[in-house]
Amino acid sequence: MLKRILYLFFTFTLLSVNTHAQEVTEEDYTHQLDSIEQLFTYRHDTVELANGIGRIIVPDGFRYLDADQSEKVLVELWGNPWYEGMTLGMILPENQGVMSDSGYVFNIEYNEIGYVKDGDAGDIDYDDLLKDMQDETAAGNKQRTDAGYEPISIIGWAASPFYDKDRKILHWAKEVQFGDNPEHTLNYNVRVLGRKGVLVLNAVGSMSSYGQVEQDLAHVLNIVQFNDGYRYGDFNPSVDEVASWTIGGLVAGKVLAKAGFFAVILKFWKFIAIGVVALVRIFWSRIRGKKANDGGEGTAIPEQLT
Repeated sequence: MLKRILYLFFTFTLLSVNTHAQEVTEEDYTHQLDSIEQLFTYRHDTVELANGIGRIIVPDGFRYLDADQSEKVLVELWGNPWYEGMTLGMILPENQGVMSDSGYVFNIEYNEIGYVKDGDAGDIDYDDLLKDMQDETAAGNKQRTDAGYEPISIIGWAASPFYDKDRKILHWAKEVQFGDNPEHTLNYNVRVLGRKGVLVLNAVGSMSSYGQVEQDLAHVLNIVQFNDGYRYGDFNPSVDEVASWTIGGLVAGKVLAKAGFFAVILKFWKFIAIGVVALVRIFWSRIRGKKANDGGEGTAIPEQLT
């Protein structure tokens, strides 16, 4: 549905060039994005997660977008490839939409990897771990570019990893660059440890949203409730599977290896929007240049865009 809407929008834009020669401004584009935003349906209540693992309690000042709609956002609108079937939905501030070019969203996942032992939490050198992550990401860039996607660089920690042993919650933040884009991406990661796996909350936005995410984090950390039998303290060593990864592995992203390196770092939609707006501007500059060269009133489309 969303692909169809975007297709119709850009088709309409091209037809407008040929018939009315009306310049598509950034304000016009923003209006179209607002129209797309109206297609989404949000919830404000308690959300039961799949397979009975627990629930998400949507706090005041936030809203929830379900898994089906969130997948369309991640894959079709934001350009995160191969993300089908992974999201359980999104939590975002009430006054913000998924098509906003600022702010952030928390994407929700559940990784049923088993019981994660946390004995290494106090022994990890996170500077060394960061260097390993940077090297592994750089090595994976050839695979990304060969597949037609831009390379990724991990710039550094936006917030160093912190593990709350009492609450069994791990969180940290990375500053990321996609391609050569001067505006960097924020990935603020939260892992809530359970008996059979880890509930993942991954805030994605531009780096300018870091202060807002940090301010809202206390509210978000309280939204997860595992059901009886799925809590970390319910672990039974006689029957339960122990995860191959400990706290360090969660931070390094080893859990997501089965989904490919594409899933480790999420791209925020704003970078797509900037590119499209720039493309529209280039398109129009070419149209105006063509008209000037012809000395006429026509609006012929340049050959490379036909």
